[in-house]
Amino acid sequence: MTDIEPDATVDARGAACPGPLMDLIGKIRGAESGDVIRLLSDTDQSLTDVPEWTEEAGNELLAVEEGDDHNAFYVEKA
Repeated sequence: MTDIEPDATVDARGAACPGPLMDLIGKIRGAESGDVIRLLSDTDQSLTDVPEWTEEAGNELLAVEEGDDHNAFYVEKA
């Protein structure tokens, strides 16, 4: 478990790709620079989509927690 405190959480569990990533992008757009958004996703594709997008968009992927039934991604807005 990480001790990162997110400013907001996007629960995209149950959504098919690219839904979780699109939900994250929407939340990040409305966030302030430095805000940390936690994305909860049970789609394995998010394990590649989220890191690729954060790098391309200039944001920072702080941590990924891999759980039994979902993953949590912590993304800091640039």
